[in-house]
Amino acid sequence: MPDKKRCLWPANDPLMIHYHDEEWGMPVHDDAKHFEFIVLDTFQAGLSWKTILHKRENFRKAFDQFNYKKIAKYDEAKVLSLMQDAGIIRNQLKIRASITNAQAFMKVQKEFGSFDQYVWSFVQHKPLMNKYTEHTQLQATSTESDALSKDLIKRGFKFVGSTIVYAYMQAAGMVNDHLVDCFRYKKCK
Repeated sequence: MPDKKRCLWPANDPLMIHYHDEEWGMPVHDDAKHFEFIVLDTFQAGLSWKTILHKRENFRKAFDQFNYKKIAKYDEAKVLSLMQDAGIIRNQLKIRASITNAQAFMKVQKEFGSFDQYVWSFVQHKPLMNKYTEHTQLQATSTESDALSKDLIKRGFKFVGSTIVYAYMQAAGMVNDHLVDCFRYKKCK
């Protein structure tokens, strides 16, 4: 049986292929998963997604399964402990940003009922379906990521520039950037 036609970015990396084939671009409506992607995309800033994906399970363990209620209460001792964890990216600003983001995340939940309700409002509650045929057409930001980034910053989130927010939107399925001939394109509607 011939290989499935997929986007080029996973290359020959089994973990990247699995992520592409099973997660990337699938609409997320679970607040816990939204927060996981926010943490991972925070740490991705300036790095490759491959680096983060290969450390994902280390992040999961180090950050209490991405439990935002626990992360929001992290103290200085926990920050210092995370700075010693060689399994994650030991960037103090990103560690502290994850704590700040957990606190801001819960404020958004309180205001909107769920983070999901809030974040999907930036795309009118349905995935933006791009129709790219070449990887060179992919963009790094959009009008929607600009607006979401600006609003997240206003709400106290850190490491949420438009490029990071756009990567998050791709991961959470708010925008479908699978190429139209990729087998995942239609599945991510």
